[in-house]
Amino acid sequence: MRARTLVVAPNWLGDCLMAQPLLTLLKARSPAAEIDVLAPPAVAPLMRRMPEVSEVLEVDWRHGNLDLRERWRLGRRLRGRYAHAFVLPNSWKSALVPFFADVPLRVGYSGESRHGLINVRHANPRKGAVRAPMARFYAQLGETPGKTPPERLPDPVLSADPVAAIAVKATFGLAPGAALVALCPGAEYGPAKRWPAEHFGALAGQLAARGAVPVVLGTQKEVPLGLAIEQFSLGRALNLAGRTSLDDAINLIAGSALVVSNDSGLMHVAAALGRPLVALFGSSSPHHTPPLAAAARVIYRALECSPCYARDCPLGHLRCLREITPAEVLQQCEALLADPAAGQPAAV
Repeated sequence: MRARTLVVAPNWLGDCLMAQPLLTLLKARSPAAEIDVLAPPAVAPLMRRMPEVSEVLEVDWRHGNLDLRERWRLGRRLRGRYAHAFVLPNSWKSALVPFFADVPLRVGYSGESRHGLINVRHANPRKGAVRAPMARFYAQLGETPGKTPPERLPDPVLSADPVAAIAVKATFGLAPGAALVALCPGAEYGPAKRWPAEHFGALAGQLAARGAVPVVLGTQKEVPLGLAIEQFSLGRALNLAGRTSLDDAINLIAGSALVVSNDSGLMHVAAALGRPLVALFGSSSPHHTPPLAAAARVIYRALECSPCYARDCPLGHLRCLREITPAEVLQQCEALLADPAAGQPAAV
């Protein structure tokens, strides 16, 4: 039987993509080993697009619940299947399945008093320390404790299906060759990471005037945000917030000429698909969670109060994002669209 590795995935899209370099390094060191991923439904479709992943074990456990019986049953069912497990979340309950499965080597950060559950423990970063790039944080787990990962990490890469991209365009009445600009205005963490809706709307209007097709992508929670952008754009933005599955959104991004996004999961999706990208940072830092792609341009004010990593602006002004003007973002968009090196849509 081939050696198998179990990876317990993070719960957020962006974190999953920041963790992909770890999977790439593990696969490079043991090409014959198979990597399975335990993931919630919110990120499972993304993990299935990673070439390093053999199988995704999708588990729909209730947020905030321990679900001890279900975790024990799954662990018993997986007993004897894996030689290694990498537990990427820091929570106590995320380490239970590998423990119940008797995986010999269970690797992770010390986290919430996980002595025994994790038997190859890495020390958590010191409180108050400058946050290292998230990709390095996860890649560290692939080394023995105390040893640093390679200086140059592989970039995240997702597979794209050209046929699926054309099909999802047709579903929403878009021509196969439409010059889509995907606008990703959401950020699950909070408003302090979101460029104002009126700025997105103004940008959409200016892009539409230049022949582009601005498309707003987002979850059901972002429907009001999408409606606001549609209104601020005077109807020039196609609002698909809440109308697409994650796979649909990924396919639309893959078929886009350009993406404009806050620091969010979809920003990292665009980077992993190699799309030309303008990434807008406010309360977070591009040194910690940068888009890992050559065709990405970051706009970050680096104010004296930045990065605060707060959900809402503690000072109430949100200058870090409000001072990024639509004209400034448009200039970066035009530069990327005019750059042959940025390439054509990945799925067209």
